[in-house]
Amino acid sequence: MSLDVAQLGKDILAAFNGTLIEKWPEIREYGEAEAKKLAQTLVMIEKLKISGKITKEQAALHLEIQKNATRMVFMTIEGLGILAAEAAITAALNVVKDSVNTAVGFSLL
Repeated sequence: MSLDVAQLGKDILAAFNGTLIEKWPEIREYGEAEAKKLAQTLVMIEKLKISGKITKEQAALHLEIQKNATRMVFMTIEGLGILAAEAAITAALNVVKDSVNTAVGFSLL
């Protein structure tokens, strides 16, 4: 199974929107950019795994780096607290969990 970056991005964006609905008008552009980056990171991990260039531990570290970056972007937006940022990231990753885990062949998410 090959991950589709565009579909992952749409799914992640929808989860961000649903979780951060009260702030969505002011953070939409940030949410769109972060959804794209998160989707690209997941596809990159899949490609590296398929080519044998990444271990499960390295994949988890790559994902954690992107999650931290997304968390920081959301938290710097005025009024958006840590719990809201965490809820958005968790919801987004839960939406794509099965397809990503199947694609990389282990439980990354």
